[in-house]
Amino acid sequence: MATSTNPITNPTTNLTTNLITSRGNLPLPANNTWEDDTPHEECGIFGAFVPGEEAARMTFFGLFALQHRGQESAGIAVSDGEAIRIHKDMGLVTQVFHEDELKRLRGHIAVGHTRYSTTGSSVKQNAQPLSCLHDAGTVVVAHNGNLINTRELHTEMKARGIPFETTNDSEIIARLLAEQKDLGRTTAEAVRETMKQIRGAYSLAILTETELIGVRDPNGVRPLCLGRLDNGKWVLASETCALNTVDATFVRELSPGEIVIIDRDGVRRVPGVPMEREALCMLETIYFARPDSEMYGQSLHIARQRMGIELAREHPVEADLVIGVPDSGIPAALGFALESGIPYNEGFIKNRYIQRTFIQPDQRMRDLGVRMKLTAIRETVKGKRVVMVDDTIVRGTTTGKVVRLLLDAGASEVHVRISAPPVSYPCFYGIDMATQDQLIAASHSIEEIRQHIGATSLGYLSTEGLAHALSVSNDSFCLACFTGDYPIEIPPHVMVSKFALEMPMVNGNGAHYHTAEDLTEATSVKRNRILEPAFDAPDNGEGPE
Repeated sequence: MATSTNPITNPTTNLTTNLITSRGNLPLPANNTWEDDTPHEECGIFGAFVPGEEAARMTFFGLFALQHRGQESAGIAVSDGEAIRIHKDMGLVTQVFHEDELKRLRGHIAVGHTRYSTTGSSVKQNAQPLSCLHDAGTVVVAHNGNLINTRELHTEMKARGIPFETTNDSEIIARLLAEQKDLGRTTAEAVRETMKQIRGAYSLAILTETELIGVRDPNGVRPLCLGRLDNGKWVLASETCALNTVDATFVRELSPGEIVIIDRDGVRRVPGVPMEREALCMLETIYFARPDSEMYGQSLHIARQRMGIELAREHPVEADLVIGVPDSGIPAALGFALESGIPYNEGFIKNRYIQRTFIQPDQRMRDLGVRMKLTAIRETVKGKRVVMVDDTIVRGTTTGKVVRLLLDAGASEVHVRISAPPVSYPCFYGIDMATQDQLIAASHSIEEIRQHIGATSLGYLSTEGLAHALSVSNDSFCLACFTGDYPIEIPPHVMVSKFALEMPMVNGNGAHYHTAEDLTEATSVKRNRILEPAFDAPDNGEGPE
C-alpha cells in the first residue's frame, strides 16, 4: 500500500479557521482573467455491448450526457465483431458526430470518450479513444484520469523500441496492452499485467474486436459504473446520469482494482490488482459529477444540499437572501437556505453558450470578463444582505468579479460561503486546476482571500462537514487538494505541468532539455508567462501577492 506523502511545500499560512467576517467591503483588485476560476473537468468515458443495436449511436448519447466532463474533443470506436472503426475530432460531441459519421460506425460494441486534457496538449492527435495494433488484432482505450509514472514508462518503452504517436499518457496504457497481447496473453492477463506497471488514477473502457472491458485503478480515484439493458446488453459509464440517458439500469460501481469483461457469454469479473486505500476524488461529489448522478448509493444533488446544510451550521450569518452561483453552487445554496431559514431566490442569469464562442474577445470585452457569462438580477438583490454560495475558489480570479456583480446590482452586503474546504494543493490524478503557486489558499489566509474578493464575510466548509454531509468517512475519499495527503505516492520529480510528454523538448535558444528538472523549470516559467497571476498586488506592496 502506498504511503501518503506530501511532496509539495506546505502553505505558508496556517488556516486554523475557515470563517472570516468583516463589516464593509474593500476595493476589488483588477484582474483581466477570461477563464473560469474553477477546476476543469477531466474526461468522460462510455462503453456499450449491445448485440442487435447500433453501439455507436448509444455511445453518442452516453457521451452527450457526460459532456460536462470534457469539451475539447470527442471520439467513438466501434467493432462489428471483426473490424474496428474509429472517428474522433476536436469539439463537442454534437460537433464531432453527425448522422453520416454514426452510420459509418457499424457494430454492436463501442467505447467513447469526451476529453479535457490533463496530460498532453489539446490537439487532434491526442483525442481519444486511442488504438494500437498487435499480432492478433487491435486494442482501443478510453481513459479518464492521469498517470504519475508517465515519464518513467515512456522512457522505458522507447528504449524497447515502442513508438509513440501522441503526447498523452493514455497511449502508454494502450501500447502496454498491445505489448502484452503480443506476448500471447489473454485480454484479462494483458490488462492485469498493465495495471501492475501503471501508477496513478485511471478508469478505462477498453475495446477489442469481441470484448468490452471496464477497469478501475486500485484506489478508485475516478468513477466507473456498470449498467444493464435487456437481453444481455451492457454499458459502462463514468457516471450514472449516462445510464439514465440510454435507459440502462444501474447495477453497481466497479470496485477499486477491478476488471470487468463483457462478451457474448455475458459479464464476468476477473481479478485485477489488490485494492489499496479507497480514495474516490472528493471533487466528484462537490463539483464534477452531474447532480443527477449517484455515488456511494446517494443522489449527488441531495448530498450537495446537505453540504449547504452543514455550511450553514458551521458559518451562520444574518442575511436577507441566499443565492447560488449557477449551476454547481445552487444545490448547496438550497441547503444553506433550508437550514438557516433565510429565503432562497435566483440571483443570477447565466449565459450557457459563452464558452463556445470562436470569436476572440478584444481587451475591453476581456476586461468585462465574468459579466459576459453572468448577470445579477437587480430586482432580487438590491438593498439586500446576500449570502452567495459557490462550490470552490481556486485561483481567486473570478469569485471577486461575481461579488462585484452583486454589489453593482445594489446588494448591501455579500457573504460568500463555499461548500468545500480551501483548495491548497494541486492535483496529480486527472484534474487540471493550477500549480500550487496559483492556488490562492496555498499562501494566503482566509482574511486575505476575503479582502481580495471584496466579500463582507467568507466561510468554507470543513472536511468534517463534508463527511457529515455524505455520511461516509473521509477515509474513503481523496482530499489531497484540501489536505496535501496524497493517497498514491507522488514521485518527487513529477512535474505539475500537464505537458510532460510534449516533443520536441527544446528551449527558446533551440537547445534540448537534458533532464526532467530542466523541463520542470522551463515549463514552470512558460506557465507563469501565459497565465494571469491569481491577483494583483495593491499599490503599497502589502496584502495578497
